[in-house]
Amino acid sequence: MDIASLAVLVALVLFLGMLLAIEFGRRLGLKTRGDDQKTDNTAAGLIDGAIFGLMGLLIAFTFSGAASRLDHRRDLVINEANAIGTAYLRLNLLPSASQPPLRDLFRQYLDARLDAFQKLPDMAAAEASLLKANQLQNQIWPMAVQACQASGSVPATTLLLAALNEMFDMATLRTTTARVMHPPTVIFVMLFALALLSSFLAGYSMGNNPETTRFHVFGFAAIIAITVYVILDIEYPRAGLIRVDAVDRVLIELRGSMQ
Repeated sequence: MDIASLAVLVALVLFLGMLLAIEFGRRLGLKTRGDDQKTDNTAAGLIDGAIFGLMGLLIAFTFSGAASRLDHRRDLVINEANAIGTAYLRLNLLPSASQPPLRDLFRQYLDARLDAFQKLPDMAAAEASLLKANQLQNQIWPMAVQACQASGSVPATTLLLAALNEMFDMATLRTTTARVMHPPTVIFVMLFALALLSSFLAGYSMGNNPETTRFHVFGFAAIIAITVYVILDIEYPRAGLIRVDAVDRVLIELRGSMQ
């Protein structure tokens, strides 16, 4: 199952689970309503408020972190485009005879990097393109070193090799970010559990007020489930509705300039 389908499934399961938790809490509240009316519920209300507050805080931090990582991923695309463009321009420092084969490898390398991210969430195809890009790195570096040594130019060696190193570092950083820069699974488990617990407490409170409408129940569950779905969608911006494909235009324009 791909990430987009999994996010939808998680949101749907959470929605249904919250409805069941509310209903279970409401029925339990109805059974104990008579006893509760004889006691002071101030302490219980404080506990409920603390749990709801914790859930809201966790949602806020998780949402904020996902949005921040989305912006960071966009920045990485632009930074990688700048690094590739700089290294490509510095090929001009090499002797004319050494430039054509390196320029051809650069074009193949950029095509592989573009394919790797545009084929997501097809992980097998993306991994194949990443492997190709890594193989091209292993060809570009020794060829560039040999060309720099043949030129005997210190500026060419210093500037070009530094630019290539930056280009490869940005590729590694961007790939690593796409793979592993996500919140720990325990954060989502905790968020899921707090949503169910909050639903149960809300349902229990409804037992003391049977006039609460179903509209509020469905609305509460839907809002929380949709929020969790949006968080998951932002965390994987190559798979769902919220995407970073538009920023790839920078790399596509760079590829068009490599003629």
